[in-house]
Amino acid sequence: MDNGRIDQIIDKHHGESSSLIQVLLEIQSENHWLPKYALERVSEKLQVPITRIRHIATFYKAFSLVPKGRHEIHICVGTACHVRGATRVLDTVQDLTGIRPGETDLDLKFSLETVNCLGCCALGPVMEIDGKTHGKMAPVKTADVLKNYE
Repeated sequence: MDNGRIDQIIDKHHGESSSLIQVLLEIQSENHWLPKYALERVSEKLQVPITRIRHIATFYKAFSLVPKGRHEIHICVGTACHVRGATRVLDTVQDLTGIRPGETDLDLKFSLETVNCLGCCALGPVMEIDGKTHGKMAPVKTADVLKNYE
């Protein structure tokens, strides 16, 4: 992402500092993370101190200051999913991708996170990839789903 694109996002919000979170969310959505140069550009254009921007970027879980994969995998490990085998699903994802929760593979293809609830307990165990929910997961089904995200 170059400064021109960052400027377009800022201009879309009329360069208002009150739009800081929206600007960061759009940069995150397109770039999959918030690089230092982007934060500095936002700081300069919105006239918001970089320390304030970094505080916001580290406070909200939606933001990442490290590169993320093109496909974000979330595995629910809440009670309903756990008792239905979420650990086996998580183990399968780890084996197939070579990453653990909180990590991104070297190809920047997948990032893996665990969550306490995705809000669809009746479908447990649940895996979400790029916002799409996959329910009633099992190790074999997990491998089949991951194949669709090349």
